[in-house]
Amino acid sequence: MTTLYGRPIVRRDLAARSGALAAFGGVRLLELCDGVERGNRMLEFRTGSGLRFTVLLDRGMDLAECEHNGRAIGWHSPAGFRNPALHEPEGEGGLGFLRSFSGLLATCGLDHVGFMAEEPADHYNYGPRHTVRHAIHGRVSMVPARLTGYGERWEGDRCILWAEGVVRQAALFGENLVLVRRIEADLGGDAIRLSDRVVNEGFYPTPHMVCYHFNIGYPVLSQGSRYLAPIADVVWASHAGDGYRRSGVGYRTMPEPQPRFHEQVWQHEMAAAPDGVVPVALVNDALGLGLMVDSRKDQLPCFYQWQNFQAGAYALGIEPATNHILGHAYARQQGELAMLDHGEERRYDLTLHVLPGAEAIAAAEARIRAIAGQPDTEFPAPSGRHLPLAAAPQGTIRP
Repeated sequence: MTTLYGRPIVRRDLAARSGALAAFGGVRLLELCDGVERGNRMLEFRTGSGLRFTVLLDRGMDLAECEHNGRAIGWHSPAGFRNPALHEPEGEGGLGFLRSFSGLLATCGLDHVGFMAEEPADHYNYGPRHTVRHAIHGRVSMVPARLTGYGERWEGDRCILWAEGVVRQAALFGENLVLVRRIEADLGGDAIRLSDRVVNEGFYPTPHMVCYHFNIGYPVLSQGSRYLAPIADVVWASHAGDGYRRSGVGYRTMPEPQPRFHEQVWQHEMAAAPDGVVPVALVNDALGLGLMVDSRKDQLPCFYQWQNFQAGAYALGIEPATNHILGHAYARQQGELAMLDHGEERRYDLTLHVLPGAEAIAAAEARIRAIAGQPDTEFPAPSGRHLPLAAAPQGTIRP
């Protein structure tokens, strides 16, 4: 049954109270029409609970805006939601991604995540192509989707808002990887569900990596906001060494925006609940608002925390990933780089939960603490223990 405005209601009674479901919530197709965003197709979801979010169809079906009762959750960078026609992935030495990076979710992949890299191209069996050069975080987030459907579906007295599309990252004599993405939310609900399949539709063995770069901004991110996670081990920090404490910013308690702040990245080894789910949250106790991301350890065994507290670009990233932070070359050397044959696929299931008050925050914290604690110190010493990963984790399907 649907709960709307704090009261349970059945489909018939809801229909009796309005001529159209759109009065309460739904999904609609829009187009941005000004500035660098001009021409981007966008789906707007409204659940009726106060949750509103948008999906950028022309940018990998990533999540753009997100708010709850008018309070922002997703992050906006100065770059805006730039039309992919303006994007130059190879530009600026592979850093062109930074001229388009914005929104609640930027999907990184499908054959590379992390900083720029170059790898042998012999698996593509094309003599003139000796290597493959990867820009930062890959290409998929700037590829337009083919929208295969969207709308509202009733299952008895439960109404599901949904959209599905196909994003193809392909080149002749190169990869032919397809992302099939489905996004759902319940009418009256405070959660966003992502179900992804990445399929190799080509006939070359093709590398596959993915990272879900969830970006949270002000006011969920604010001075005193807390990072909650079932951390079994702090593995790595980009700023470890002599300067580890110099910024005065740790991993657990968030500061206000800083002048001349250099981004920080951590990798944590997360513990999972008995059902395999890893919940991680950022919460603002003073405001009574937070966001929790559920991912699966068997699908996304690695976890990064991105801290960008630079004034004017203030953000924190919750980032489940397939591979260690050390990148493409390390994954290949360790035998941890997944190579998909024709028809093989990986599946990824994630849920974002808006935490709209103190009670929801307390429940999320109790759930996380029941799995594992986390270091009490702001500056835990990184262990350097990058646990071995299977090259073919659960979720592989062979024809």
